[in-house]
Amino acid sequence: MKRFGIYISRVGIFLLLLGLSNTASAWHDETHLAVAKAAGYAKWYNATGADIAKVKAGEVERKNHYVNNPSGTVVTAKMVLNQVRKYNDPNDEKGHLYGAIVSSLRNYLVEKKEGKYGEYHLAYCAHYVGDLSMPLHNTLYDSFNEKHHGTIDGTVNNEVLEHTDKIKIYPIEIKSEDDLIRQIARIANISIKLGYLLESEDRLLNKEEAYAQLSHSASLLNAILDYAKD
Repeated sequence: MKRFGIYISRVGIFLLLLGLSNTASAWHDETHLAVAKAAGYAKWYNATGADIAKVKAGEVERKNHYVNNPSGTVVTAKMVLNQVRKYNDPNDEKGHLYGAIVSSLRNYLVEKKEGKYGEYHLAYCAHYVGDLSMPLHNTLYDSFNEKHHGTIDGTVNNEVLEHTDKIKIYPIEIKSEDDLIRQIARIANISIKLGYLLESEDRLLNKEEAYAQLSHSASLLNAILDYAKD
């Protein structure tokens, strides 16, 4: 009986850790809002909606916010495209952030074409694009990720809305979904590399690195907005 009790305790701890791996947030609210605002998104105040949805949508929404990539992963356009069909799939433990960006934008464009109010799909897309530059949303949820995730989320959160000028927009051209997919892969690889650099050096993200990452997200979102309005 004692051994059974120990076994149950260990199982409980495992399930708790598994649950924690699925509750990790990304950049805190103000940071997401700042990315959307810097990108020129007119309804930037909707950019936290995807995190709000996790309160009720649970696993259906949560898996759209990350990808558990092992060290050494190189994200390709094919990998991004393969994730599209997994959008809102609660059973995809690896996560499908990259496909979620594509799928949410597709949904927006379809509803826009049909004359419907598809704005909320664009708000989801804006949030996912913000998640794309958070290094630890592109790496395995290991002990380092678990320990430092929340702190890294908030690296510039307390100041970023007053310093959106530090989020630099650089030119990205998107004329097709293929262009979008290539850009998602490019930024994902930058984020993976930085995430594992932080882990190898056992340190936190600094503010300079945070603003550089946020600039990648804002620049991509700016390009998406230009593409979506055509």
